Amino acid sequence: MRMILAGALALAAMGVIQPARAYEAPWCAVHSFGENGAYWDCRYGTLDQCIPYVLSGNRGFCNPNPAYAGPVPVKRPKIHHRRHRRR
Repeated sequence: MRMILAGALALAAMGVIQPARAYEAPWCAVHSFGENGAYWDCRYGTLDQCIPYVLSGNRGFCNPNPAYAGPVPVKRPKIHHRRHRRR
């Protein structure tokens, strides 16, 4: 009985727990490594947050994140209020 209960709890936990997603921000600090490529550090919410990191000696530039899709809009149901007339 304990094994069945433990198995059921494990399956329920697997359905509830979701894997962590990487945080994609709208701005990236791009560091070039010569002709071999570049490193994109995409964790900056604004351009003002990105600029000090690049200017601190990391030799790069700030660029909009091409993979950033923006926040997903949440549709909220419209609430209709009944208007009452005063008598």
